[in-house]
Amino acid sequence: MDSARKVDLPFEDLSLLRRALTHRSFVNEHSDALEDNERLEYLGDAAIDFLTAGWLYNHFPEMDEGQLTRMRSALVRTEQLAEFARELKLGDVLRLGRGEEASGGRARPALLCAAFEAVVGALYLDGGYPALVGFLEPRLERAAKTILEDQTLLDARSSLQIWAQAELGETPRYKTVDALGPDHAREFVVDVIVGEELRGRGRGHSKQDAAQNAAADALAKAGQPVFRD
Repeated sequence: MDSARKVDLPFEDLSLLRRALTHRSFVNEHSDALEDNERLEYLGDAAIDFLTAGWLYNHFPEMDEGQLTRMRSALVRTEQLAEFARELKLGDVLRLGRGEEASGGRARPALLCAAFEAVVGALYLDGGYPALVGFLEPRLERAAKTILEDQTLLDARSSLQIWAQAELGETPRYKTVDALGPDHAREFVVDVIVGEELRGRGRGHSKQDAAQNAAADALAKAGQPVFRD
């Protein structure tokens, strides 16, 4: 069965969804595949940021600008978008090249995140803004509830700095120690060091995501919650 038909999403134009599920590695190996999902990923990334900002503004009138920014960062980070992709089982239906699949691409958070963004971009082109609202807002609501219950997902870097300076008299330092995968699906590995001690390690689709995850790892190991305003 066509992989696009396995995805339970309200698409009129299945060719858009098929393109959203097509990784560059598949195009490189199949001459009949004309376009990968990277342009749709770009569009979806912008659409997610815009809709998430508006949703937070309307649903959390008590939050100031800084709190809204931290919530948005938590909602659109690589790991959260990858989780949305897992809920849709996108990893099962992605069109990948043999090498990408053999290296575990179907489970890689950065690749899943990119696929989800591409699907959002395709959904916008297919159904416009109303389709995005119906698709994204229920997911944002569930994820926001989880984030508010687990404060370690909110601005871990600020929390770690406050704790480290108060308890240890040190300012955390972040070091990028590795960059994995091809350029279009890069995953960074960042260590956080406090004083001379390695306190945490994180991975992410960007260095910023990886640093936040490293800080969250350090806080968890120290038994500390994320600081709340």
